[in-house]
Order: sequence, then C-alpha cells, then structure tokens
Amino acid sequence: MLRELRGGDYPGREDALALLDKVRRLVINREVFEVAGAYVAEKLMPGPAGVGDNLHLALASYHGAEFLLTWNIRHLANLNKLRHLEVINRRLLLPVPRILTPELLWFEET
Repeated sequence: MLRELRGGDYPGREDALALLDKVRRLVINREVFEVAGAYVAEKLMPGPAGVGDNLHLALASYHGAEFLLTWNIRHLANLNKLRHLEVINRRLLLPVPRILTPELLWFEET
C-alpha cells in the first residue's frame, strides 16, 4: 500500500505517489483484519494475517472494490486462488473484486 510505495527506490516513484494523492483511502478496521484472518485460516493467503497481500485483498473485498490491481500472480491474480476466494467471500457475505494485472488494462489506441 502507500507504505510500500514510499519505501521503494524505483523509477517513477514520485509520480506514483503523486497519483495516490487523488485516490480515496480505504479504512482499515477490525472487520478488515478479521477478513484477512479468515483468508489465512482458510489457507487462501499466507500469514500473518493483516499484512501484505492478505490485507490488500481483505480491504478490496470488505470495501466492495470492483478491481484489485496487482503484479502478484502467485497469491492474488491466480485462477486457483480466485475460486477459493469466491467460496470464502460467499461465506463471509462479501463481494469478490476482479483481480487483474496491469497489462490487462493496457490497450492500443486505434
């Protein structure tokens, strides 16, 4: 999340951070941590609960995000994980965000 972007040393860092100034921040509350904990307990995501990928996914699910954009194909943008996520979120009465890699959003202008 924002801490990860701030902590890196990479080309375009300042531009990426400036883009986030315009983005609404999602609240991390007890319920979000409980969802993250369920993902770890159900072996959907590695632990510990409430950090990294399981927290990102819990935030997107809990807040009803339409998309979760990630480069992580091992733990997030993975069809096997998606089916597991659908089962867990159905039980938790949460929507399932579409998990995409950035290249799926690129298009050529005609």
